[in-house]
Amino acid sequence: MYEEAVELAKRRGFFWPSFSIYGGFAGFYDYGPLGVLLKDNIVKIWKEAYMDDDAIFLDSPNVTPEPVFRASGHLARFSDLAAECDHCHSKFKLESVLSFNKIKYIPSSLKEAEDLVADNNLKCPVCGNIIKKVYDFNLMYRVSGDYYLRPETAQGIFVNFKLLSNYNRGKIPMIVGQQGKGYRNEISPRQSLIRLREFNQCEIEVFLDPEHLEFRELYDFKKIRMKPNTGEELNISIREAYNKGIISNQAFAYFVLKTQVILERIGISNEKLRFRQHEPDERAHYAADSWDAEGLIDDEWFEIVGIANRTDFDLKNHEQSSGEQMRIKIDGRDVMPYVIEPSYGIDRILLTLISQSMENKDGKNVLRIPYYMAPYHMAVFPLMKKDNLKERASEIYSKLKNLDKYILYDESGTIGKRYARQDEVGTPFCITVDYQTLEDNTVTLRNRDTAEQERINIDDLLHDNFIKNLLEK
Repeated sequence: MYEEAVELAKRRGFFWPSFSIYGGFAGFYDYGPLGVLLKDNIVKIWKEAYMDDDAIFLDSPNVTPEPVFRASGHLARFSDLAAECDHCHSKFKLESVLSFNKIKYIPSSLKEAEDLVADNNLKCPVCGNIIKKVYDFNLMYRVSGDYYLRPETAQGIFVNFKLLSNYNRGKIPMIVGQQGKGYRNEISPRQSLIRLREFNQCEIEVFLDPEHLEFRELYDFKKIRMKPNTGEELNISIREAYNKGIISNQAFAYFVLKTQVILERIGISNEKLRFRQHEPDERAHYAADSWDAEGLIDDEWFEIVGIANRTDFDLKNHEQSSGEQMRIKIDGRDVMPYVIEPSYGIDRILLTLISQSMENKDGKNVLRIPYYMAPYHMAVFPLMKKDNLKERASEIYSKLKNLDKYILYDESGTIGKRYARQDEVGTPFCITVDYQTLEDNTVTLRNRDTAEQERINIDDLLHDNFIKNLLEK
């Protein structure tokens, strides 16, 4: 479904390669009219879910001065091991070359990588030549002088911790969220929205008392595939995983659970979702523990949310580097808070949602995303452009727009083609104004998923809660 999803996205206006009139540039994509609306809906679900837990939000700059990333460890440690073919000059992440050559071991240092390459004839995935060159590749984008594009939104929250804590009247736990762009100089951008140089993030930093790593109560939810770094794969609820010690602390378990609930609310299938724990040598330099929420597209798992226990790494380093006190008073104690971070990759979530929701029905693709997630909730059609049908449909459309802005009007092509277009982009309901409308003030309401049609009185259709109730069914 991946290839079909990308083709539909380009053709129907969800997303497409940026700068296409110049041949496109790897790692950059534009969101089209439908993609902008769908992305906004994903962000809305994320934001409102964390507002339920009293989150506050921040918007900090994309460009960040060097001292911030020196303190955070990004300048020294934010790199990937890379490989380059001397013959075709293709560049790869080393792990991609190792995977192609069916080697599972991932070296943790450049010296280990050089030894591994020397001891194995690693073939280039493009031309088959033996690869000999490996090197450290820094993922940071330097803008100019001592300024960088941020590779994550998190540091803006950490450097503002004291101001945020004062705003929040010193309450702990404190949840701070930030939505924005991140930038990484990827070695080999690929697979449309999967690996980008500029990407959309929604990050949460949960500040906790390290002596009390708890947050609200865990509750039973659906069992899910979980793969701890012991290697075994379990079908278990997150609450059970915590009770069995698979997840290290209660607060971490709570935010893994919250991630599961949010992703399912967005429309990611629970049967095509798993949580995988990082191996110790796979974790980011700031993480004591990490789990990825991974979505299944075709037969491949992709990280869509990363959940990390950052401990006090960032606050402690910024305190040492800046000289600014980052500790707070809790019950008379000087406390450096611990941080749990769920980081949502919005582009990957959107691609996963489209891919998993696509269904072939009678030879045609239908996008079965949840009704409330659809870019448009309803489309209004006149059966014909004549005999006052167009005018009546336009009148109904205008009145509906006063109730819900996510409604469109279409009079182009046959009624069958219009239905098919809306099914393909996930519009849940279509309203057809026909000759019977002129006689009895009713219209045809058609359901995307069942194709069933029913007659609805226009007065009922224009009732304040009618559309809202339809979308939540």
